[in-house]
Amino acid sequence: MSSAQAVITAVLFVWLGMVLAISFLEAPLKFRAPQVTLPIGLGIGRLVFRALNTVEVGFAAITVVALLFASFGGVAVAAVIAVVILAAQLLFVRPGLTRRSDAVLAGEDAPRSNAHFAYIALEVIKAIALLVGGILALLDAVA
Repeated sequence: MSSAQAVITAVLFVWLGMVLAISFLEAPLKFRAPQVTLPIGLGIGRLVFRALNTVEVGFAAITVVALLFASFGGVAVAAVIAVVILAAQLLFVRPGLTRRSDAVLAGEDAPRSNAHFAYIALEVIKAIALLVGGILALLDAVA
């Protein structure tokens, strides 16, 4: 296994683990905890997702650099899909979610946002791309 293969395999699987843990486990569960109101949950969620997205941007950058140092075929396609989805989430979906959470935290009665469903759909696709990319990277390494 080359250094680039090792890096991209590790990054894709760690990135996947973080997305699964935060987006699909922590995010929905925090609203079920006793005493957690919508504003408290949104405040926690903003902090957690800001941290997650910061780490994801780092992982995306490492992934792109690793792709420059080796030919990965299907791994590259899956990894680029994950990077593009992250960019779409940050540039197009998160601003709408931020506006709604700002309104709720300011005490306004803001309606639910369809941006949340878009973010979840993109998160599912990103998780699948990361899983496929990680598996293909492992298969390339053992071939």
